[in-house]
Amino acid sequence: MSLDNPWDQAVLALRLLAIDPGLGGITVRARSGPVRDAFVASLTLLDGNLIKLHPAMTDDVLHGGLDLSATLAAGHLIKKQGLLQDICPLLLTMAERCPPGFAARVAAHLDAGGGPLIALDEGAEPDEAAPTALTERIAFHIDLSDISHGQAQPPKGKTPAPYPVTHSPAQLAQIVTVAAQCGIDSLRAPSFALRAAQAHAILHRRKAINDDDITVACTLTFAHRATQLPEAEQPAQEPESKPNTGEKSQNTDLKIPDEILLDAIRAMLPDDLLDRIAAAKARGGKGSGTGATRKGNRRGRPLPSRAGRKGDDARIDLVATLRAAAPWQTIRRRDTGRDGLQIRASDIRTKRFEERSDRLLIFAVDASGSAALARLAEAKGAVELLLAQAYARRDHVALVSFRGIDAEVLLPPTRSLVQTKRRLASLPGGGGTPLAAGLQTALEQALHAGRRGLTPTICILTDGRANIARDGTADRIQAAKDAQDMARTIRANGIDALVIDTGNRPADALKSLSQTLKAPYLPLPRADANRLSAAVTHALGD
Repeated sequence: MSLDNPWDQAVLALRLLAIDPGLGGITVRARSGPVRDAFVASLTLLDGNLIKLHPAMTDDVLHGGLDLSATLAAGHLIKKQGLLQDICPLLLTMAERCPPGFAARVAAHLDAGGGPLIALDEGAEPDEAAPTALTERIAFHIDLSDISHGQAQPPKGKTPAPYPVTHSPAQLAQIVTVAAQCGIDSLRAPSFALRAAQAHAILHRRKAINDDDITVACTLTFAHRATQLPEAEQPAQEPESKPNTGEKSQNTDLKIPDEILLDAIRAMLPDDLLDRIAAAKARGGKGSGTGATRKGNRRGRPLPSRAGRKGDDARIDLVATLRAAAPWQTIRRRDTGRDGLQIRASDIRTKRFEERSDRLLIFAVDASGSAALARLAEAKGAVELLLAQAYARRDHVALVSFRGIDAEVLLPPTRSLVQTKRRLASLPGGGGTPLAAGLQTALEQALHAGRRGLTPTICILTDGRANIARDGTADRIQAAKDAQDMARTIRANGIDALVIDTGNRPADALKSLSQTLKAPYLPLPRADANRLSAAVTHALGD
């Protein structure tokens, strides 16, 4: 079976997993469609009933809990079984959206000998991936994004039953050495490689692993874990030949050269390896940049319930309410002399949910004066760079331009890169600097976005030389005062902002404006699109 075709890799990984479930599972990156459906249909190679998981499942579903209807009917406590109480193959959809708590629970299940886990990763960007807590415990990662439906042929033949397979200490040492040369610091990876080599030997009815088994195993388990491009070691100088004593050389510890192993792994490395490494570091750093967190009682990620009142506009958590009332039933029946379930107001628990809103970056760009074309070109490049990552961060971008005596919205909130390029193809420039008008228009966009559930942030790009007041007159003193008034209004509405000074020298007026806004101040003379985008990303904490 060729390893050049990702579908053949997926089928081979499934067969190895069927032989040895201790390999943990497979992460499959594929969008919803016929190819992914064909892969899911191939999971019949695994023994046991397939259990489907979703990142939004609660602890009661995973580990079991109170069966409310059965408890009320029987009059005594009856628990229902959780999905993770059986040792069966697990199919996890939308693995890239797993919250840390859910990933930890599934990881604990894998550590206890449950599984194996088939994680379906629907991410479209390098920084959208299944949690490390899960991928660390899974041997294989297959990318089926570029596979056509015609290539997704169902597997044929039966998988042999497992039996003991031997290996030499030199083979184990070679696997560990190759892992180190690939920059892999996890001890699970060499263990997975050895188990995969043994399963591959069983697949081909061998009692001891050979060079082909090691090559296939290292390729499948190391390529997606590599953090550096492996370099083959220089061959050492051969020792001087010893005189022939007439005895035949008995070398029973032959092994495949490291260069061949490294070449096989290097051929399987993804083209965007460096991007994936950077994305993994970004996931482990500051937040995801997905906007403000809001708590409510209607939708979002479930949170622990809390005490509430029956009259509140909230949904009652029946299971938590019964759990709170259960310890007091004996005392209450004795005090009241009545049988049956007795619930008091203090037992009421209400549901809570956490929802993250999308973020809107509003660029308020100064298009006045002789340098307008340069500033607009910088803003255009920065917006396009930010939009290239907008899908992964769930961000929207809007562009407000101010010049002459007024401001206008050049680009309404959008995540479409095609629409952005079309709108920014031709931008006007010249005239006075109505900074207050630009701030007012940006504020209007921010308030409108807030009513739509977005979290707005205003990025002001100007040299600070405001000379047009809000009434359209040329008055520098009044223009500065109007800008300060608008800044106080923005701050009073609780809208985050960022002030970027593009003048040749830092302007005291913009420093004062940033203090009024309680916003970061970034002096960036001659800033290009890359520096501007990087500064915005850093200032916003991404």
